[in-house]
Amino acid sequence: MATNINISLMAAKLLLVGFVVTKFGISGAQSIGVCYGMLGNNLPSASDVVALYKSNNINRMRIYDPNQAALNALRGSSIELMLGVPNSDLQSMADPSNAASWVQRNVLNFWPSVRFRYIAVGNEVSPINGDTAWFSQFVLPALVNTFNAIRSAGLQDQIKVSTAIDMTLIGKSYPPSEGVFRDDVRSYIDPIIGHLVYAKTPLLANIYPYFAYSGNPKDISLPYALFSSPSVVFWDNNGLGYQNLFDAMLDAVYSALERSWGGSLEVVVSESGWPSAGGFGTTFDNAMTYLSNLIRHVKEGTPKRPNRPIETYLFAMFNENQKEPELEKNFGLFFHDKQPKFHQSFGGNVILDVTAEHNSTLPLASDI
Repeated sequence: MATNINISLMAAKLLLVGFVVTKFGISGAQSIGVCYGMLGNNLPSASDVVALYKSNNINRMRIYDPNQAALNALRGSSIELMLGVPNSDLQSMADPSNAASWVQRNVLNFWPSVRFRYIAVGNEVSPINGDTAWFSQFVLPALVNTFNAIRSAGLQDQIKVSTAIDMTLIGKSYPPSEGVFRDDVRSYIDPIIGHLVYAKTPLLANIYPYFAYSGNPKDISLPYALFSSPSVVFWDNNGLGYQNLFDAMLDAVYSALERSWGGSLEVVVSESGWPSAGGFGTTFDNAMTYLSNLIRHVKEGTPKRPNRPIETYLFAMFNENQKEPELEKNFGLFFHDKQPKFHQSFGGNVILDVTAEHNSTLPLASDI
């Protein structure tokens, strides 16, 4: 009996990989990008990284600071870029002249040879997070100043300026229809949302079902987190059914935006991934299952916003050996030597052998 079960599991896994490899075409990958983190002392050169993106038909990239080697390597590549303003630069960028100089130096000097898509002004800044609280006072002025510099160059329709949040700003996420920002961050996030509505710019959100699951495995099932539940796990009060945690988290963000006068905004998922080692539930199989299902799922939208592809950036391109804790080193789709970690089709005929800041408001066991 055990042998038959193992054979069945192996067959199911091969079927999953075969489906993704043979059926997932380039049109399905158009909403997918990959984050290029650089916190490793053994990573390939920027030019080799850009070549790796191109050879795997990965057409969108996120970087977290204006690394000059990466920007130069991207010239003429046609890869669309989300460029980060690091949190350490926010205070300087709160001065309009400094923001204009930053944009000139790191954007306009490379445009249009580098195809900038977004500028992410700050990453996961929160007024209630001790590590980033001090930066929160500078996010809105830096955001506005960067937008004004882009608008002065006449590029506001081509390059959108936003900021990336995490789920710790959400005070209630279950059920998704009742999602709302925490009371103690409203004075921070509401003006940012107001500016994004004015600028017609999506909000960027880092969404990690892994951290929600690993923080509460008693009440959140692994299949629900991995997109592999065979049926709806719970029904929202508005009659919408949820079969995976990613949709529930993203729809909670949409609901929170609606309660902060930002219902017209789109949300770009600026990070999502699953570590393959180093922590609870971190296996190669889990990581491959999550990534495979995420890539396939995002073209479908969420229950709240169906049939609207979700622009999503997988985290991350490489394992990064200078990050802590250990699980943070193991999010890569590739090892440092450019060898693929898992089997995954990314687009066209190319096969990619694919292998905080996280939600603190989780559903109770009685809820799901």
